[in-house]
Amino acid sequence: MKQQEANQAQGLKDAFHLFNQVSEQLTSTYQYLENRIGQLNDELAAARSERLAQLAEKECLANRLERLLEALPAGVVVIDGDGVVHQCNSRAVELMGEPLTGIQWRSIVERSFVSLAGGDEAVLKDGRIVSISTNPLGEEPGQILLLKDVTETRALQEMLNRHQRLSAIGEMLASLAHQIRTPLASSLLYLSHLKQSHMEPQDHQRCVEKILSRLRHLDHLVNDMMVFAKGGRCGTEVIDCSSLLQELQQVMEPHLVANHCVLEIEGDTHAIKLQGNHDALLSVLQNLVQNSIQACMTHNQSTDKASQTGRIKVTACIDTEKKGIKTMVMLIKDNGAGIPDELQKRVFEPFFTTKSQGTGLGLTVVQAVIHAHNGTLWIDSKPGKGATVGIRLPVLDDAESAN
Repeated sequence: MKQQEANQAQGLKDAFHLFNQVSEQLTSTYQYLENRIGQLNDELAAARSERLAQLAEKECLANRLERLLEALPAGVVVIDGDGVVHQCNSRAVELMGEPLTGIQWRSIVERSFVSLAGGDEAVLKDGRIVSISTNPLGEEPGQILLLKDVTETRALQEMLNRHQRLSAIGEMLASLAHQIRTPLASSLLYLSHLKQSHMEPQDHQRCVEKILSRLRHLDHLVNDMMVFAKGGRCGTEVIDCSSLLQELQQVMEPHLVANHCVLEIEGDTHAIKLQGNHDALLSVLQNLVQNSIQACMTHNQSTDKASQTGRIKVTACIDTEKKGIKTMVMLIKDNGAGIPDELQKRVFEPFFTTKSQGTGLGLTVVQAVIHAHNGTLWIDSKPGKGATVGIRLPVLDDAESAN
């Protein structure tokens, strides 16, 4: 009995000792957990503080960027991958009006612009000229547009160009006086012949024709000078390219027939609409075709092929440049004498001419008119293999030509 009680007492003692060990372990574990929780709280607080600092820094950066966007003299428009305006500054609103944010960019273009077909520049409906540059958003789909009002800059450039043209005219007055004096002296000479009472009727008629020819030359020279001085200012007419070329064919037909030349017009131009000055563009094409006629005549005479037919081909088509902007490319090609390389660099210089009866302003005026229409002009030629004159002009889309 005593042995049993002793065993029970020893069991209780062992159990109590085990309980104390477990209790100490629990206490130690709890203490460790408390310490760990404290460390994690400190780390979380530090991470939270760092995160708040980062957010505060980003917010400051965003505020600085927003103030910078508002301070920019140019309009900034951010377009997402769906073509919708996501963000803009007040300058963009000033240029194109509200609303902008949340609106399709194409709708804004139709609402605010006359045309976007002029390359990097466009005209607002209030007449201001805007330069537009486009940049991708990087990895995100969409674009950033920078719109800058260049109306005053273009006006100053036009004024500077005009002063340069007037300066060029001033520097070349001696040459101009010589060019005017020659046909004028011829006209006076033929007029003196008309005073002769014994002149035969056919001689009388020939003198009249000579006088008229010299006076027409003077008139052409004065007209070229006036267009050159004005810079070939562009108009706002909507011009049907097909009708323009048909009119060119009709106007030039007598000259073509008289000089044994044929003018061929190719290309589907019925859908091509241009904007500008109809008369100025027609005059440009007449000038270029007339140059081709003279080149064909010179080539045929120099090669003893006076009876050979001169061929002039005008082709026009729509071209889409890398930025997706539609333009018209027109080529005027002939089978004439061609232009030597050393002369190609000078053909657009004012008063430079290789023709005895030339004004030296024809191609200069052509270039001024094309540039005034936001176009480009170039020449590709090889001696003896004819010449090709290229013209690139912006095209109106269907919506613009309907307005």
